[in-house]
Amino acid sequence: MSLIIRHLGQQDYLETFQEMVEFNGNQSASIADEIWFLQHQPVYTLGLAGKTEHLLHPGTIPVVRSDRGGQVTYHGPGQLLAYLLLDLQRRQISIKGLVDRIEQSIIDMLNDLRLRGERQAKAPGVYIDGRKIAALGIRVRNGCSYHGLALNVNLDLSPYQGINPCGYPGLQITRLSDYGIQLSVNEAAMVLQPYLLRNLGYHSDEVRVITTVPDSSRKLQAIA
Repeated sequence: MSLIIRHLGQQDYLETFQEMVEFNGNQSASIADEIWFLQHQPVYTLGLAGKTEHLLHPGTIPVVRSDRGGQVTYHGPGQLLAYLLLDLQRRQISIKGLVDRIEQSIIDMLNDLRLRGERQAKAPGVYIDGRKIAALGIRVRNGCSYHGLALNVNLDLSPYQGINPCGYPGLQITRLSDYGIQLSVNEAAMVLQPYLLRNLGYHSDEVRVITTVPDSSRKLQAIA
């Protein structure tokens, strides 16, 4: 088994972050790669280089310091997270190659929905007409990746007014629902999934999918 995909529903960010770190620390040649699809309760996260000056007025939304790349972003219900816990050495994928493959997967998905997604130089993520629809934040340790991508499906965009998204004052944020795409987060995950598998080089016979309606208080390892 080369890849396990978990559809996890809504999860607490800090608990999930801690479990990604634990998973990364235990990765070995005998452990399958994993992709976790989920969404979070409202939270702002600051990356390794994140500057607090980009937190304008967070209000009551919690702020969590993370070890991913990038500046500050927002996660909340209606946004799809795909966390990629991959042995990059085993897959022979560079960090840049991983970023390129993630971005291409989102662009391919948008194209399937008749939307034109684009990259921007020195600003990882995917954009539509200059508005950011998907953010990336990756950490690689011991040759293995964790964290991943956030795709805006139908979330409330007002919390972005409390930050400089990704460290860019005035950056406009968009979502699939702004273009008449009516998908749930789970449906968006199912649309994105085959593009990720193809661009990351996985074959269907390497993949096992686990779908659950998790209790947010239990550990992800409970469904391993």
